[in-house]
Parts: sequence; C-alpha cells; structure tokens
Amino acid sequence: MLDLELMSILLPALAAGVLVLSTHVVLGRQVLKRGIIFIDLAIAQVAALGAIVAHLNHNIEALPFSHVWMPALFALAGAGFIAWLSKRMAGELEAIIGCFYVLAAVAAMLLLSNDPHGAELLKQLMSGQILWVGWSQLLLPALVYSGVLALICWRPRILDGAGFYLLFALVITLSVELVGVYLVFSTLILPALALNKYRGSFSWVLAYGVGLSGYLIGLLLSASFDLPSGAAIVAALAVSALLFRLGLAKAAPVGVSQASLS
Repeated sequence: MLDLELMSILLPALAAGVLVLSTHVVLGRQVLKRGIIFIDLAIAQVAALGAIVAHLNHNIEALPFSHVWMPALFALAGAGFIAWLSKRMAGELEAIIGCFYVLAAVAAMLLLSNDPHGAELLKQLMSGQILWVGWSQLLLPALVYSGVLALICWRPRILDGAGFYLLFALVITLSVELVGVYLVFSTLILPALALNKYRGSFSWVLAYGVGLSGYLIGLLLSASFDLPSGAAIVAALAVSALLFRLGLAKAAPVGVSQASLS
C-alpha cells in the first residue's frame, strides 16, 4: 500500500509528468511530421550542456535562476542553428541533427571529466530526478506550457514555420530540468509514434492516454520495487505505446482501413 509520505512524493512527480505531456504530445507529432526525430535529443542535450556550463562557472551559477536561463540560451541557440540548417540542408538535416547531438554529448563529458561530481550531475541531467520534484518547481513550467499551448491553439500554423523551433527550445529547456533528457525524448516520441497511423476522432485523447499510462505505471513500479524512476517510466511508456499501437491496429475505427494503420 502507498502511505501518505510516499504519496506526497509521487503526486508532484505525476503532476510534473502531466505538465510535460501537455506540450510534448503536440510537439512530438510535429516532430514525426517533419521527420526530424533526433531534434528533441539534440536540443535536450544542448540544454543540458548549458546547465553544465553554468554549474562549472561559479560566477554564472551564483546569478539568479541561472539553472533556467543558461540552458535556455543554449537551447535557443541550438534551435536557431537547426532552423537555419533546415532551409539549406533539408535533405541531410536528420543526419546533421544526430551529429549535433553526439557533439553536445561529448562536450558535456569532456567538461565534466575533471569534476568530482561530474558523473552524478551527468546522470541527473540524463535520467532526471522526477521523484524529487517539488510543487514549487512546477509553477514556472506550468505558466510557460500554458502560454505555449494557448499560442498553438490561437495560431496553430506556428508549428509549420520557424516559430516551431523557438517554442520547442523553450519547452525542452524546462522539461530537461524536470525529468531529464531520456524522459524528454520518450515523452515526445512514444505517444506520437503510438498514434502515428491512427486517423480516428480521439487521436489526441489516446496519445495523452499513452503518456499518462506510462508515467503512472512507471512511477508505481519505481515506488513498489525501488527502481530508478526515469528508467521505469521510459520502459512503461514504451510498453504502453506498443500496446496502444497493436490494439488500435486490431480495432480500427469505422471508416479507417486496416491498411492505413499498418
């Protein structure tokens, strides 16, 4: 049974997952549409690199909210670079984004190679510490995500232009701080992939259902079996996405052919 003390840890973590899902389901489907799967990993890794630079420079680290605006600057610069490349090297964009991710990851490792706490910081940025998220940490992401969703609802075509990269960078920066790079990638891609071929009326609802199921089951598994929370949620998201994809392929809604789901 889950006691009150454990619930006080799980509820903020679940709320963080719901917040991340709120924008990532929308942006993830756009990522699949554009065919730039690695952009989330690349921008998340660049944001993490910004956090590492802030950590290593004590003058920057001492500035207010440096853990937010420093990764945001790096993420915005990375997103701007990718947006620039998308107009000039569209045919090779995915490969270049993959290289961009690897270079950012290597830079992070090199910067932390002589830091006694480097391995722990790198693990935290990659896997996240969602179980240690407090309610106060959710206020800024909630405000920013609400603004992003309101803008998308008001001007949905912003996702089709260069504005997508700006919104993407802002959202990814805050998400990495909350849940880590691995969960950012999984939350963007897995729900979108589960519903990628589905053309029914409730595709958005089902996509959010995939994500919510993954976070809820992953957190419960983590608490019950003392597993790393980030890894447990990623695994649960993957299983949830697979089950939804297989289930929808067998139960196609009226008017949707099985061929369109395959």
